Amino acid sequence: MSCANCSQSIADAVGALDGVSETSINFATDEGSVEYDPDEVSLGRIYEAIEDAGYAPVAESVTIAITDMSCANCSETVQEALERTPGVVEADVNFATDEAQVTYNPAEATMADLYDAVEAAGYTPVREDAEGDDASDGDAREAARQDEIRRQLRLTLFGAALSAPLLFFLADRFLLGGRVVPETVFGVGVGWVEFLLATPVQLVLGWPFYRNSYKALVKNGRANMDVLIALGSTTAYVYSVAVLVGAIAGGLYFDTAALILLFITLGNYLEARSKGQAGEALRTLLEMEAETATVVGADGTEEEVPLEDVEVGDRMKVRPGEKIPTDGVVVEGQSAVDESMVTGESVPVEKREGDEVVGSTINENGVLVVEATKVGADTALQQIVRTVKEAQSRQPEIQNLADRISAYFVPAVIANALLWAAVWFLFPGTLAGVVEWLPLWGLVAGGPAVAGGTVSVFEFAIVVFASAVLIACPCALGLATPAATMVGTTIGAQNGVLFKGGDVLERAKDVDTVVFDKTGTLTRGEMELTDVVVLDGARSGDGDGRPAADGGDAAADGGALTARDRLDEDEVLRLAATAERGSEHPLARAIVDGAGARGIDVGEPDGFENVPGRGIRATVDGSEVLVGNRTLLRDHGIDPAPADETMERLENEGKTAMLVAYGGEVVGVVADADTVKESARAAVSALRERGVDVMMITGDNERTARAVAEQVGIDPENVRAGVLPEDKSDAVERIQSEGRKAMMVGDGVNDAPALAVAYVGTAIGSGTDVAIEAADVTLMRDDPLDVVKAIRISDATLAKIKQNLVWALGYNTAMIPLASLGLLQPVLAAGAMAFSSVSVLSNSLLFRRYTPDHDYELLGRLR
Repeated sequence: MSCANCSQSIADAVGALDGVSETSINFATDEGSVEYDPDEVSLGRIYEAIEDAGYAPVAESVTIAITDMSCANCSETVQEALERTPGVVEADVNFATDEAQVTYNPAEATMADLYDAVEAAGYTPVREDAEGDDASDGDAREAARQDEIRRQLRLTLFGAALSAPLLFFLADRFLLGGRVVPETVFGVGVGWVEFLLATPVQLVLGWPFYRNSYKALVKNGRANMDVLIALGSTTAYVYSVAVLVGAIAGGLYFDTAALILLFITLGNYLEARSKGQAGEALRTLLEMEAETATVVGADGTEEEVPLEDVEVGDRMKVRPGEKIPTDGVVVEGQSAVDESMVTGESVPVEKREGDEVVGSTINENGVLVVEATKVGADTALQQIVRTVKEAQSRQPEIQNLADRISAYFVPAVIANALLWAAVWFLFPGTLAGVVEWLPLWGLVAGGPAVAGGTVSVFEFAIVVFASAVLIACPCALGLATPAATMVGTTIGAQNGVLFKGGDVLERAKDVDTVVFDKTGTLTRGEMELTDVVVLDGARSGDGDGRPAADGGDAAADGGALTARDRLDEDEVLRLAATAERGSEHPLARAIVDGAGARGIDVGEPDGFENVPGRGIRATVDGSEVLVGNRTLLRDHGIDPAPADETMERLENEGKTAMLVAYGGEVVGVVADADTVKESARAAVSALRERGVDVMMITGDNERTARAVAEQVGIDPENVRAGVLPEDKSDAVERIQSEGRKAMMVGDGVNDAPALAVAYVGTAIGSGTDVAIEAADVTLMRDDPLDVVKAIRISDATLAKIKQNLVWALGYNTAMIPLASLGLLQPVLAAGAMAFSSVSVLSNSLLFRRYTPDHDYELLGRLR
């Protein structure tokens, strides 16, 4: 805020929100207080209002690892607890990564508050380094993950050791007709042997499910997957105890109770391992950081120091085969650098003095001296990891379907199980008569037994209830989207494509129009001076605008000498270069550099004015010099017509031609040319093969723009030329107003407004340009082909998400009715439940093998 008007603007913007009763914004303290009704407006919406007013409310974002979440309902519970915490702006909890991404107001909330909120919801946050050291934080999370894997393995082995005999008893009862197992074992009835084996399993393996069920039901008032497991296993166990002590008549299901817990615990172990494997690529990326750096002192001495001790401005020597410690710029030496781990580019990139290098990339041959420009959390590698983690926390819209189902899933499953247990209890004969024709009838659940009277109606109702609650799997639904998103965003990072969120990953596949900026995107953006033409000059020009050296005839008009008659090529170039000396535009730099290369002494202009979208106006040798387009000259009362033929010729050659006016008349033309990137034509061709329309937008003139478009294969009617930087966003909006879903591809600086309004904004970078705020997608390589790669990754990821959802929904849709009809034993239902979530994770892990450089045949197979 720069004045009291700013504070009033914020007060007006926030005060206009429904639910805000009082607002006080203090310019002197740079703080504000807002009284609001949280039932009507959220803190996040207040922050958005401040941002929409053009100001930046202070917020911090952190990632909190969370253990013991068992399903999507758990993650929703944690998310709601965090969002209720005063000072929390936004929270996203990802069950697949076991992490929460939280944005909060540091003036109102602390990390301790966030940890307390997670614990109050009944879950365990991984309390990390209070000083925020990323390395130690990552170590804490990995340690917690490994502890969970080891815990689940110990429980599985313990349960397996005690359940192995019970598995034999189960097989004897259902497959061998009870002919193998004797009635007593060592003088103890077989029922009591089963009790002695099953009880420790019920207590030890069942305890986590009982504890989590208590938290879910009592603390949070909602049922989760643990409730289903606890209900199913406890029903079988308690019923068996009642039969064993003679309270009721029936069969024993101790084996079923124990094996239910064993299979679910085994599934949890495999799930924990799979989650670890899904995030392994990012951890491997972080592990590639150098541990030390060789710092070169001012006196030339060398000292090896820990990476965390390197500061911005330090000079580091990097020998062949060593990792470049941090982001920096080469100040001495020449070498090839392997940047594949950051950009996905397999071919080493030549680096020399003045070139930027990325930390953790590998120096291939020569010795480099690199000056550190970014260290610690600011390096490209750390930003990549942070961007991917944030992307994984922002789920695609398709996840809303799973979330809506999960919210009602467990209560619906319990109600369904109670209903069918009651129906079987009340109408056993009728149901048996209706379903006995089914092929599976009786093979796994003992249907004929109840129909024939060998199993009591009550007992079979218990079997149906246990099977119906155990067969349902909200885990598979909860994992379907985030697991695939996690892998997809990681694949993107490995290939130099950074998606800002899972929602962006979902949108990119729907793009039907790609709009490329020209300079720096389709072309290299490295302009070179190519032509200097003097108009009607007595010594070097002719009537057709071509230099005499090019075959033109020297011409004199026989009248008084004009400004043009007194100038030659070098003089025109000197005037243009001197006038452009104060400009940073690439076209201006090319003119100045071209003059220097020709040995022309370029001075400083006496006055300089930049005219956006038109050119520059300067004072040289006491006279006004204009360098720019036709509009610039007309605005200053100068007729550009004498240069029309020359301008047309140069523009048709794909060059950017600029008029030079001196002494009130046009005296010459200078032209720059930009080289089209080698991959630009291939990128356009690949997009058109996908059925995507390709357009180009540029501030250049129509002829130059069409010449470049022709080189890369863009239809002339899809070229938008002469568009000023501030008008590019309007041009993109007009394109989208036709019903198109446009991806705008630009350099992320001048094109920021256009990137922001596009359906998908894509910034093409250079390896270090990671945090481009306006872009939805950042391409780490300066390569238009990566636009195709981004769309392919999006397409493949959504195909994998749909596979997962089809399996998860199909599994539940098919298996719940089977259990309700009495066609599944509870132990088989438990095994199927465990398998369903593991299968979704395994399917997502298979996706790690996908490479976006493959042809569409592979993508077709993924679908």
